[in-house]
Amino acid sequence: MLLPMAPTDSLFLLGESREHPMHVGGLALFTPPDGAFAADVREMFETALAGDRVATLFRRRARRSVTSLGQWGWDTLADHQVDLGHHVRRDALPRPGGMDELMALVSRLHGTLLDRSRPLWEMHLIEGLADGRYAVYTKIHHALADGASAMNLLAGSLSADPHRRHMRAPWQPTPQLAAVPAPPEPMPPMAPAPGLGVTTALDLAGTAVRAGRTVAGEVAGLVPAAINTLDRAARGTGGTLSLTAPHTLLNGPIGGARQVAARSFPLERIRLLAKHADATVNDIVLAMSAGTLRGYLHARNALPADPLIAMVPVSLRPTAQPEDTVSGGAGNRVGVLMCNLATHLPDPGHRLETIRDCMREGKAALREMSPAQVLAMSALGAAPLGMEMLLGRRGPLRPPFNVVISNVAGPRTPLYWNGARLDALYPLSIPTTGQALNITCTSNDDQIVFGLTGCRRTLPDLNPMLGHLDTELDTLERAVGL
Repeated sequence: MLLPMAPTDSLFLLGESREHPMHVGGLALFTPPDGAFAADVREMFETALAGDRVATLFRRRARRSVTSLGQWGWDTLADHQVDLGHHVRRDALPRPGGMDELMALVSRLHGTLLDRSRPLWEMHLIEGLADGRYAVYTKIHHALADGASAMNLLAGSLSADPHRRHMRAPWQPTPQLAAVPAPPEPMPPMAPAPGLGVTTALDLAGTAVRAGRTVAGEVAGLVPAAINTLDRAARGTGGTLSLTAPHTLLNGPIGGARQVAARSFPLERIRLLAKHADATVNDIVLAMSAGTLRGYLHARNALPADPLIAMVPVSLRPTAQPEDTVSGGAGNRVGVLMCNLATHLPDPGHRLETIRDCMREGKAALREMSPAQVLAMSALGAAPLGMEMLLGRRGPLRPPFNVVISNVAGPRTPLYWNGARLDALYPLSIPTTGQALNITCTSNDDQIVFGLTGCRRTLPDLNPMLGHLDTELDTLERAVGL
């Protein structure tokens, strides 16, 4: 018997094709403990593979049948029915085993579809890095988990204790749950977490109908919220909707092959810049991305006269960090803002000022809405992306926005797996039709990583963007007097 699947989860199965893989991923880099070698790392994985228990989430297979009236549902396999040899694999890099070779391999892995006849996840142990480290690349279908959930699955198998050994693998159940049968209930739909990039946008688009039901009792407040949102969009003053995004080479049809790239920066360097600019960390992330896109497009004679617009997921929870929070109201609140990236301005300081003001105005507008109104207006702004995803092609009008830029808070202290230190955590997201590039940042200990995921046909080489990120950080520091 199939367990029902949440409509927002089935959206990612319905919108998937060879040209549009719908899985999220992550690349983790580990330094083995002192005295350990590649053989020790392999042994740790082989020991985990020898286990006979698999957590419920990793046993769920997507299926639909006549009895489900064609609707997608979850078929939970028994432990012995999960072929871990298929899901957990070992790969080796060619010489010289640098980051270029690693990113080339991960780009290829991230562009291949998951096998729908099996549970929708894979994990790859990657050896052969010249510096002695090893990498773990994980991908999981968005119908099964979103980006933040995937990050949490990895973090849940790590420890702050560098001396701890015999730790479980991410696909294994926690010890306290190992002997408890999973309840025969469907997994609850996952709420979009802040900073998930295109995944948050698609979640919001998929919840548009549900949002309409939620706000049925708030119609009186919804109408002025919609009018205010449309007015802000017409004036370009920040909010959940944009009507001014220009056509760019980033906003056309895409292919199924992927290209990924990443760059790390000291988190304290970003925080110091934000402090001197009277801005947030997220503002600096947006300004660095804006300068990078301006430089990349200008070098290709493809920079539009109008400024690019970014879709930015934001947390509205009072308990979140100041960098990515809009305070106000009780409970969890998540929304999206359309940010003017000011790519038409040559001065980096002026770009940062425009971005900072646009985000402040947008957050102020969201603070004036109820949680249901925030959800409804965010769904309004993201809905065109959901329609383009389901149709598999761009609409005839302007793109709803040009790029998704998000910032995910990661672990703040060093973490280990069987003594191996987690050195870096690179997020990989989902390009979609009309959105050939996704920029997702995540922090890990004292570093912040810019993860770029693009369509290889549209963006065959992302490495120039990494150089622009370096340059833009330097120019922003000079602009504020650092």
